[in-house]
Amino acid sequence: MAKDKKLVEAITSMDVDFAQWYTDVVKKAELIDYSSVKGCMVIKPAGYAIWENIQKELDFRFKETGVENVYMPMFIPESLLEKEKDHVEGFAPEVAWVTHGGLEPLQERLCVRPTSETLFCDFYSREIQSYRDLPKLYNQWCSVVRWEKTTRPFLRSREFLWQEGHTAHATAKEAEERTEMMLNLYADFCEEVLAMPVIRGQKTDKEKFAGAEATYTIEALMHDGKALQSGTSHNFGSGFAKAFEIQYSDKKNKLQYVHQTSWGLTTRLIGAIIMVHGDDNGLVLPPRIAPVQVIIVPVQQQKEGVLEKAYELKNVLSNYKVKVDDSDKSPGWKFSESEMRGIPVRVEIGPRDIAENQAVLVRRDTHEKMTVSLDELNEKVGELLSTIQSDMLARARAHRDAHTYEAVDMDSFVKTVEEKPGFVKAMWCGSQECEDKIKELTGATSRCMPFKQEHLSDTCICCGKPAVKMVYWGRAY
Repeated sequence: MAKDKKLVEAITSMDVDFAQWYTDVVKKAELIDYSSVKGCMVIKPAGYAIWENIQKELDFRFKETGVENVYMPMFIPESLLEKEKDHVEGFAPEVAWVTHGGLEPLQERLCVRPTSETLFCDFYSREIQSYRDLPKLYNQWCSVVRWEKTTRPFLRSREFLWQEGHTAHATAKEAEERTEMMLNLYADFCEEVLAMPVIRGQKTDKEKFAGAEATYTIEALMHDGKALQSGTSHNFGSGFAKAFEIQYSDKKNKLQYVHQTSWGLTTRLIGAIIMVHGDDNGLVLPPRIAPVQVIIVPVQQQKEGVLEKAYELKNVLSNYKVKVDDSDKSPGWKFSESEMRGIPVRVEIGPRDIAENQAVLVRRDTHEKMTVSLDELNEKVGELLSTIQSDMLARARAHRDAHTYEAVDMDSFVKTVEEKPGFVKAMWCGSQECEDKIKELTGATSRCMPFKQEHLSDTCICCGKPAVKMVYWGRAY
């Protein structure tokens, strides 16, 4: 029995040390390993399988909106990067440079892409000539490099996987519609597939993407009360188009600048899944994203017919992602391991169950057990997976709502941030000076100006001047 518990005892309780709990889960669930390159991680099969499911689901949703996949080089010439002033200034501290090719110094430094706006713009300047060439709805799946000083698995690493969409449109209206469409696509994906509720809104000018006219974001709340930016969509207007001379002839044969968007979502989402749903036994994966949805554990598998029955049940459950744990470990160890890995449903089957034509189903999210007839197994497992998915979203939403507070003056704001981790809704005058002061006093940043605005008071909590927006504030990853 002690051996069976060993796996879970290796996890620090989240209430004792949330950061260590997170690291323990990431390692013990075998999602990643550390690499010889500081700040970079090896994504192991269990972790990469989650990313593949994210990728598959998003790719399908993108293509439904007309998006096509392309691939750009990973190197950007320095002269190209510097064409858009705000953009290069925003990324300069994080850029990794290539200075040599083999033994020869390069005539011009190449940056390892931190993002690909300049590459797409350079391409579009040659690709787009006429209104007939528009819109361009492109996306690429790739990795990017940002030389972060402080790194954490999935949340912040020097190289990470993501997708970046880059579109070009004839009008400002089309660009704005695409920007909002992709933000809502991300939000729906997070809620429907990851069971993770998000706040949809716009970033302040201070927090928006370098070079963008407007940045929209989805913000999620982690179990420890910290916010996590989980996806962004940017309206570039025609700023990049003017810097890169991306013009097209309209129907009257007049030259016009295109209007562009960019939107991205990364492997950081795996960190979000862990921190929104995980518990002290390890991962808890929503069924729609889980690489293995059902684990069948044969009890007393050395006895005649038990292992055969387990594989028979796997065939019965062929509509789902099912695995039989036929290793020579004890059932207790297998139970702990399946919980650590976050597998939504466990099916236990032993000699007595076979004799009574039944199996025991165990929910990973609540640990509840139920005995079902083998004749109804397929139907009951399907119902249970659906219930778990919806229950996980409801619990995460309830947690977020219970940790979302309101403040109408600076004293109550400071007190709330210090004593009650979570989102704080408060009115703001729109000045960066107040935004900076709030961060200086509390460590909280503006997370977003939600699309669904509320009127909490007439004045800014910081300066007392007339308020223009209600903002979600919080400390963040």
